[in-house]
Amino acid sequence: MAIALSLPPFGWWPLGVVGLGALATVLYDRPAGRRATLGAALGFGQYAIGLWWVTEFNVGGYVALLVLSMVFTAAAGAVVGSRRWIGVLVGLPAALMAGDWARGHFPFGGLPLGGIALGQAAGPLVPVARLGGPMLVTGVTAAGGVGLAILVAAGVGVARLRRQESGSDDSGGVEAARGRRATISARSFPGRNIVAGLMALGVVVALVVGGRLGPDGAGTGVHRSVSVAAVQGGGTRGLHAADVDPEVVFRRQVDVSNTLRGPLDLVVWPEDVIRVQGPIASTPEGAEVGRLATRLGVTVVAGVVEDVGTDRFRNAAVAWSPAGVIVARYDKVHRVPFGEYIPGRSLFRHVANLDLVPRDAIAGHGPGVLVTPAGPLGTVISYEVFFEDRARSAIHAGGEFLIVPTNASSYRTSQVPAQEVAAAQLRAWETGRDTVQAAPTGFSALIDHDGRVLARTTLGRQQAITGQLTLRHGRTLFVRLGDLPVLVLAVIGLIAATRLAPRPR
Repeated sequence: MAIALSLPPFGWWPLGVVGLGALATVLYDRPAGRRATLGAALGFGQYAIGLWWVTEFNVGGYVALLVLSMVFTAAAGAVVGSRRWIGVLVGLPAALMAGDWARGHFPFGGLPLGGIALGQAAGPLVPVARLGGPMLVTGVTAAGGVGLAILVAAGVGVARLRRQESGSDDSGGVEAARGRRATISARSFPGRNIVAGLMALGVVVALVVGGRLGPDGAGTGVHRSVSVAAVQGGGTRGLHAADVDPEVVFRRQVDVSNTLRGPLDLVVWPEDVIRVQGPIASTPEGAEVGRLATRLGVTVVAGVVEDVGTDRFRNAAVAWSPAGVIVARYDKVHRVPFGEYIPGRSLFRHVANLDLVPRDAIAGHGPGVLVTPAGPLGTVISYEVFFEDRARSAIHAGGEFLIVPTNASSYRTSQVPAQEVAAAQLRAWETGRDTVQAAPTGFSALIDHDGRVLARTTLGRQQAITGQLTLRHGRTLFVRLGDLPVLVLAVIGLIAATRLAPRPR
């Protein structure tokens, strides 16, 4: 639960470190079966809160996701080498990193929401994302927690040993039994444990400094600033698409955009605020957005849903130039399972009500980049912001700026919108790119390349936020190398932890 409370919307990031330190103390010197049980308990506490938003749609789905997440954390607990503190120190970060990678890919493309790294998006450990992405953020959070746990355990053990040797410890029975293991550890290896704890914290600090001082995505040469507006039409939250008139949504976006005053270079509208039958270029809505772009003299990027027949649709980000013509388009690649499409629809329709997802989205292809007069815009649509590979591919394709058109209007609470902002902060750190997120009812936000939220809207309110952001063309270490080096490091750590597991003679 401490880890869950480190996540947005709570955002108490130190509790993530504290929770993982507590986990380390209960995993220490436990058999594999007990460790698996404790890992499952960790998953229950973390995800019962972190995934609570799912209950707004389907309680059965919430239970299924909770159980699945507990399987990942149970497996992580089981593989931790726990007979020495050094085994926990190496094994726990490695197991959690590997578990995060697996949960971010399986099943149905993964579900990273509620993950440990999101709780550190506004904390001091997040610069390591530039070196190794969210997996490394999880790893250093765990290493910091274990390092602190080792130092606390060593200190408690030494204190108990001194009390016993001086005859001042008269707490017998259960208390003596509880302290016996710590006392033996303190007598045998006090210096080694303290050194291990200090080394762990030293590695964490070194990685954070490396993330701060390493390549930050700036590149060389002149960086051009762009004046950006994120437009939020506002409205009632907690409504499904079938309950909302698309024309009302569109008009609210137009109304806010008409209040904008220049000079501006880029206006970003949210995901699926334009819903049309057939290609957007031949619709009245498309023509009106073109006239808006011409009147303001800006590039406008808007989220468009195009119906394809009766049972399919496309979810795209479409860019209009200041001349009022469509110049670029990106169709969403990573769709939301059970939200935008139903995997195995023919099977699930016999066991669940699929009325809220009557049609399947057609998946796009390729990297998300829009080449526009405002610059090459790396684009991740809504759910894609939780997947580092989508932002990374956009930067590889030439994106000098990140935009996140999203739609979290269906959620009554702030949990998903707040986690989306945290995910955008992580993507900004990883890529070294300034980022703008636009949502129809919030949160919309402007975020710089150091993950700082420069401006953020109020949920449900009709408003626009503007600011100066920078086009950057360099690459961070994570953009260059991706997840693979960290995943290999995690596997090596797990192997090393098993070698360190046997109790010394």
